[in-house]
Amino acid sequence: MIKRIKLFDPKIDESESRIINRTLSSHFWASGEGVQNVAKFEKKFRNYIGSDECIAVNSGTAALNLALSAAKIENTEVILPSLTFVSTANAVMINGAKPVFADIDPINLCIDPQSIKKLITKKTSIVLPVHFAGMPCALNEIINICKEKNLTLVEDAAHAVGSKYDNKRIGRHGDFVCFSFHPVKNLAMPTGGIISINHKNYKKISRYLEAMRWCGITDRKGSLYDVKDLGNNYYMNEFSAAIGLVQLKKINKLTKIRQNTAKRYFNEIIIDEKMPFDNRCAYHLYWIRVKNRKKFRELLDKKHIETGTHYRPIHTFTLYKNNTSLPFTEKIGNEIVTIPIHPNLKKIEVDKIISTINKLA
Repeated sequence: MIKRIKLFDPKIDESESRIINRTLSSHFWASGEGVQNVAKFEKKFRNYIGSDECIAVNSGTAALNLALSAAKIENTEVILPSLTFVSTANAVMINGAKPVFADIDPINLCIDPQSIKKLITKKTSIVLPVHFAGMPCALNEIINICKEKNLTLVEDAAHAVGSKYDNKRIGRHGDFVCFSFHPVKNLAMPTGGIISINHKNYKKISRYLEAMRWCGITDRKGSLYDVKDLGNNYYMNEFSAAIGLVQLKKINKLTKIRQNTAKRYFNEIIIDEKMPFDNRCAYHLYWIRVKNRKKFRELLDKKHIETGTHYRPIHTFTLYKNNTSLPFTEKIGNEIVTIPIHPNLKKIEVDKIISTINKLA
């Protein structure tokens, strides 16, 4: 039987098994007491990023929801790209704001700063760029826009653990930077997310987020506590944090493996429309663009190569349909194909992916 080449595959070894077994035998599985994997992970990740503070949660979606909650965006407008997972826009809607979709840069598929400028109104409160596929957005331009217009910068860095911009890791720039940890992500966990905070009031914001991730509970003394705000059950569990601690030790090595594969794809795939190579990028995804996507993917599937389509533009979903017109985003949404770039790929598999695509080009 011919082995399928998976689109995603987390790289694990005995280290993850050992720490999971230690956590299991501790009998403390929720975050808090016991082995305190969650607290350890928050500290290690904060040190890795270099931010003021990090608050761990149970998903990237939860991170976005809480960050936007802290930013108090009700009855305002938030500018974001449409080419992203729907959670980015859902978090805006859940917090009572209106998502306003910007177009993307034709080279890196990240939000276009010029498009942001055109969409700013008196109601705009947040700019929410997405580091698509791990490629860093044009943050200097976006930061300058936010400063000029007194806007809060919230970054969706679900794809960007390990990416850099201006010699700083993604997570050091925006007021809030939201990461996602999942079996398909660069830093793999069963489930998880984190909010990196870079703000003069980070201590006050951190206390608010800590309460909001645990049902709004605050002022806890033993079994007594108060509730001042409507929160959610968003805290990370000890098992996810345990795996995260091990994965974090490997992240630089895993990122390098992804970058080496991306460099081969960029240099050897003969299709013109493909993701550029940039050593600042951690390459959660690698994309190419093709005209007859359905047939192209079917042919790769027959060769036992899994592919994806990241993403259908959000403004084309029924919930988000209005008069928004983003011709380039829509064109990308119809042509984009993502190919395997995970760190378990063998050289012979990368060779096969490249040669198969080139035969179909």
